[in-house]
Amino acid sequence: MSSPVSDTHDIPGTTPFDGSMAQKGYALNKMCFSFNDKENREAFVADPEGYMAQYGLNPQQAEAVRSKQVLALLQAGGNAYYLAKFAGIFGLNMQDIGAQQTGVSKPEFMAKLAAANQQPDWPAAAR
Repeated sequence: MSSPVSDTHDIPGTTPFDGSMAQKGYALNKMCFSFNDKENREAFVADPEGYMAQYGLNPQQAEAVRSKQVLALLQAGGNAYYLAKFAGIFGLNMQDIGAQQTGVSKPEFMAKLAAANQQPDWPAAAR
């Protein structure tokens, strides 16, 4: 019988964040963590390529940052918590990220959320 951790790799459409991905994404996540400081966010906006080089991002990570695509960032080893710091630089919020992850526009994603919130089978606490 396989362990629950190894089973997560079999979930279609997911990129599990495990020890291997943590190692892979170390530079990317370290860079995104730096965005806690306003000066670092400003430095990144002023020179994204130089800022990425300073943290030693690999080609996959650098391309994912350039594309601003959450799924590519996750596949490059990004941790969702740290990626939120990156997304905030560009004024992206959770609805923007959810739309990217599901392949629909932001208005379509928000409509899906609103429709799901109206479903009577959802617990009241989730509304």
